[in-house]
Amino acid sequence: MTNLGFSNSARSVPGRTGAISSCTVDLVMDKLRQQIQEAIRLPAMRVFWFSLPLWAMVLIGLAWLPAPWRYLGMIVLLVLGGLAFIQTGRAAALGPEVTREQNELRHIIFGLSDALIAYDPSFRIIFFNPAAEKLFRVTADQVVRQKIEPRDAQKPELQRLTQVIYPALAPVMAPRSEAGTYPEIIDLSFELPAMELRVATSLIRDESGNLIGFVKIVHDRTRELASIRSKNDFITVASHQLRTPITEIIWALEALASDSTLNPGAQTIIQATLGSSRELAKITEDLLSIAKIEEGHFGYQKEPLDLAALADKLMTQLLPLVQQAGLKLYFDRPKDPLPPAIADSQKLSIVINNLLENAVRYNIKDGEIIVKLEQLPDRPYQKLSVRDTGIGIPPQELDKIGQKFFRAENALKYETKGSGLGLFIVQSIIKAHGGEFSIQSEVNRGSIFSFTLPTDPKLAPSHEIPADL
Repeated sequence: MTNLGFSNSARSVPGRTGAISSCTVDLVMDKLRQQIQEAIRLPAMRVFWFSLPLWAMVLIGLAWLPAPWRYLGMIVLLVLGGLAFIQTGRAAALGPEVTREQNELRHIIFGLSDALIAYDPSFRIIFFNPAAEKLFRVTADQVVRQKIEPRDAQKPELQRLTQVIYPALAPVMAPRSEAGTYPEIIDLSFELPAMELRVATSLIRDESGNLIGFVKIVHDRTRELASIRSKNDFITVASHQLRTPITEIIWALEALASDSTLNPGAQTIIQATLGSSRELAKITEDLLSIAKIEEGHFGYQKEPLDLAALADKLMTQLLPLVQQAGLKLYFDRPKDPLPPAIADSQKLSIVINNLLENAVRYNIKDGEIIVKLEQLPDRPYQKLSVRDTGIGIPPQELDKIGQKFFRAENALKYETKGSGLGLFIVQSIIKAHGGEFSIQSEVNRGSIFSFTLPTDPKLAPSHEIPADL
């Protein structure tokens, strides 16, 4: 057989393997001895070493017992001592890690740009980070361990802090989360000096689930809202300035359109220009409305309203446009009279007109529009829906409908005109009434736009709040 030259190497492996194993064992033992020595030197092990004399005294006492009990006691003592050593060693090893985690958490909390306040169920402050000191202009030493009471709002140095702890004392409070749910999120507005705060409150519970305190994270939104308001002020001024000349242009074009002496070509140009001018006027009004909505100054005058009568009136006004588009319009009215809804008739007219005009604009020829009004069986709300047989909305874009300036891709191809502002205004108005807005749609089958309105005055918001920016 051919000798491949591996025989000598193979014979030398056992010796080398033994050498390697011996070195490995020595390294492991050295490492283990090093770890034990380090553990022995840890400060947390001092308790164990100080208790050794007590263990020795117990061991000496066992020597006076009869043989069976003496040996049994020694075994028990050794087991307990070993367990104590192991547990103390584990605690000592975990000590630096726990300390490191605590330091990391401390750096995170103290480095937060948002104010963080923690207090117990009796409203005694237990934590106040540097960002809170800067925001409220008081030091942690002044408020920690101090009980904050509503009457402290009379003290200039504690007024803002007290109003944050007790939001009902703030000049303007706007809830941003459902009542009774945590984290509870609210917006607070102050004047002199102006300040806009968003406050998120969470519960602190122990391992048994018992409430032991609260923590508030306070975000100062003053500068960012000032920037948004500056933009809205520009839009408001621009819209006001554009409104008058656009209106005058429309009047002039309407006068020209009524002139029978003009030739058909001129009439076509005038009608097209008139339509574009009216579209421009609508966009201008929408921009002005959005600016007012976001500022919380849209102005609502809510009162009992016959929703069926309002819908009937608006549908009658829109009927010529429906017939011109070759559509059919139906009203599925309730058989029995409904209780009045609590709403602003002018603002609600904007909502219904927007939904009807969309149903006309994005419908197909010989299509239908069905308006349905009903009383919800288990809630004090009325529901109005506008169903069309139009192009529908792609499912991947359905959740974007209602965002400012957004229009679905198929809508852009079907109808180039449009600003994407109408449904944002609709949603904002319905929300301000305490109702809900929803959309169901299927591509090439149509859409259903629905909203609810309360019939109980207690369910309608009593005051207008700025949009959730």
